[in-house]
Amino acid sequence: MKKPIRRNYGKFSRKLALKIRKGAIGVLPTDTLYGLVGSAFSRRSIGRIYELKERNAKKQLIVLISKLSDLNLFGARLDEKTRGILKKVWPGKVSVILPIRGKSVAFRLPADRALRRFLNVSGPLVAPSANPEGKPPARNIREARRYFGDKADFYLNKGILKSKPSTLIKFKNGRLEVVREGAVNVAKSLSL
Repeated sequence: MKKPIRRNYGKFSRKLALKIRKGAIGVLPTDTLYGLVGSAFSRRSIGRIYELKERNAKKQLIVLISKLSDLNLFGARLDEKTRGILKKVWPGKVSVILPIRGKSVAFRLPADRALRRFLNVSGPLVAPSANPEGKPPARNIREARRYFGDKADFYLNKGILKSKPSTLIKFKNGRLEVVREGAVNVAKSLSL
């Protein structure tokens, strides 16, 4: 069995991004809350995250991307109206559910530039909040460690995070629908 990294990284680093590409999972600060992250292209990493979160496998995980064109990696087909709305809400604290190969996946393009540079190296990351299902999201590394201990390979500390979760939206019959109110008032920002 692989030995966990078990350390707090002080900042986003290329070394850590490459470890994630090779299958490491852990806790890092996103633009909203601490996320339990792993490569969006590693079934093993995704499986470990579901297991640590004690999450129903039918519930999707949010995927963080570094740029709009990353959606092409997942086979997303965007019409001009959807693309226009995405350009208005991204980068930002809005997660958007899009149809991908017969299922729905939620994506977010974070506003945090350091995080986007990190995602450029790590590739897209699944990033659900850092907590087991039904527990409050970790607001700091101490709380995350209490939840996951040595089962996570790394912890990246950014102090206390106080943001609300991202606002979750989807498109239904060509209309935008707010699934979960969160950090951004989408209706107000899009003048709906």
